[in-house]
Amino acid sequence: MAFILYSLLQAALLVVNAIAVLHEERFLRRIGWGTDQGIGGFGEDPGIKGQLMNLIRSVRTVMRVPLIGVNTVTIVLLLLFG
Repeated sequence: MAFILYSLLQAALLVVNAIAVLHEERFLRRIGWGTDQGIGGFGEDPGIKGQLMNLIRSVRTVMRVPLIGVNTVTIVLLLLFG
């Protein structure tokens, strides 16, 4: 059970790392998800695209420093316990 939980946490960490390294000019703007694309006006509910753009921007902003620590702990655990 512990191995499955650790594998799930490691997979979630990899997904958050993948979101955190997305570069806006190189990748997101090419597929039409840059900051210059309108996500709606005032008072309108943002669509799925707008919500995903906000999620990506939030993860990149908030999780940058904690990811360094979590990645370091994960690497040390992998080196110690294989």
